[in-house]
Amino acid sequence: MAQAALEAGVDALTVTDHFDLLTPDGKRDLSYPWAPALAQFAETAPRFRGKLSLGLGLELGSAPVCPERALAVLAQAGDALDQVIGSLHNFREEHGGGEYFYARFDTPAACHAALEDYFTSMEELVAMPECYDVLGHIIYPLRYFHRDGQPMTLKPCWDRLAAILRAVIDTGRSIEVNTCRGVNVEDWRDILLLYKDLGGSLVTTGSDAHRPADVAKGLKAAGALLEQCGFDRVAVYRRRKPTLYAIS
Repeated sequence: MAQAALEAGVDALTVTDHFDLLTPDGKRDLSYPWAPALAQFAETAPRFRGKLSLGLGLELGSAPVCPERALAVLAQAGDALDQVIGSLHNFREEHGGGEYFYARFDTPAACHAALEDYFTSMEELVAMPECYDVLGHIIYPLRYFHRDGQPMTLKPCWDRLAAILRAVIDTGRSIEVNTCRGVNVEDWRDILLLYKDLGGSLVTTGSDAHRPADVAKGLKAAGALLEQCGFDRVAVYRRRKPTLYAIS
């Protein structure tokens, strides 16, 4: 991943492996194997010193399921942890807890029910600012709505989203513009304009690259969109603190 980032012309990369407190089928999983992640980072980072700012992070999914365990997992990384993305991939436990990826969204009603579930979890997540630095891929369910032929947007939950973004801003957290490997960039425009209008300024970018071939896909387009929406800097987190860099 680091070599791919270097070849793509990226100046800073933070690797944020997934750790969801719910498994794909909705069971609880409350421990993360930090040892190999820390060992791999310790082996790799020195090889790129002076060439690439390399950070170690975690994408922490479904933290509201068990906030105590979420905090305990983060504490286990100690000072090595640079960034925590707070994300949601799963339905709430009372709705089965399964991943949205495996659900079918064949009707508008199914999409609306999923959004109700999703934003309820997100409201809980932003009330736990110690569990995240960056609110990840807000538009995540749209991937699967569109996959299943439903041209849904987040507009039905716009007031709730505005309140969520205010909580992000008030607690000094960021939002992530996630390009989904270059597929979803324009979908962010209305959210970025809302965030900017509310006073938001902290933004990170990520390509959601699950393999080296997808590192940095869509990041140039994301940067251009951010500038069009009035942002001139992006944040890079080290030791869970943001440093701002000019987009251009």
